[in-house]
Amino acid sequence: MSAHDVVKDLGAKLLTGEVKIVDLSGSLGPDTPILQLPPDFAKNTPKVEIHKISEYDEDGPFFAWNWMVLGEHSGTHFDAPHHWVTGKDYAEGFTDTLDLQRTVAPVNVLDFSKESAADADFLLTPDHIKTWEAEHGEIGAGEWVVMRTDWDKRADDEAKFLNADDNGPHSPGPTPEAIEYLLSKKIVGWGTQCIGTDAGCAGGLEPPFPAHNFLHRDNCFGLASLANLDQLPAKGAILVAAPLKIKRGTGSPIRAMAIVPA
Repeated sequence: MSAHDVVKDLGAKLLTGEVKIVDLSGSLGPDTPILQLPPDFAKNTPKVEIHKISEYDEDGPFFAWNWMVLGEHSGTHFDAPHHWVTGKDYAEGFTDTLDLQRTVAPVNVLDFSKESAADADFLLTPDHIKTWEAEHGEIGAGEWVVMRTDWDKRADDEAKFLNADDNGPHSPGPTPEAIEYLLSKKIVGWGTQCIGTDAGCAGGLEPPFPAHNFLHRDNCFGLASLANLDQLPAKGAILVAAPLKIKRGTGSPIRAMAIVPA
């Protein structure tokens, strides 16, 4: 089958429902959980604001539209390499210069929801990944890898989603060794259902925040606050995760989605 026929066949299957689209994004609004930095940092991302311009009224009788206040890394979002100091020198490391072809790719869904439910500080290791591969197949070059934790079930309650106490935030994520193992397989990026691509305790790992540190060092991408990963197979779906084309953007909110056989 030619490439033209493959695309034509995919289009036909989308129309008949043989292939479906799964929404992997949470809603973006004033109640969206936002990462808060420690008090010793001067600035934080503001809460999302939505302001009405008009809604079929005296300010615009025929149209409705709004203006917004939001940070690049709000809600379900994309981390570009320039987001972290290790990726600062990539000319293509911004949301307006990255290779868009790389953002659409097969996705591997690593289900560690049970482990995460049992331990909010669960850390993914290379052995966990290798065990998953032995059951589901090798992770390939250029593919996405996402970790299912079902953390999105907490997204309607910011306190539960951020899950912080006097000892800091508690949420599952990867060890440094896990990220290095995935990068050795030449993945395009890593995603989680938590507020960021790292575990809540990642500030205390060596190096700190390894997902950010290593992914962007290798010109790879991060996805955070994903939703509905429980609707995807371990393999066989295609993830579409394209950021807004923000001038010199370090990331952006996205409408992440997956193309899945029905």
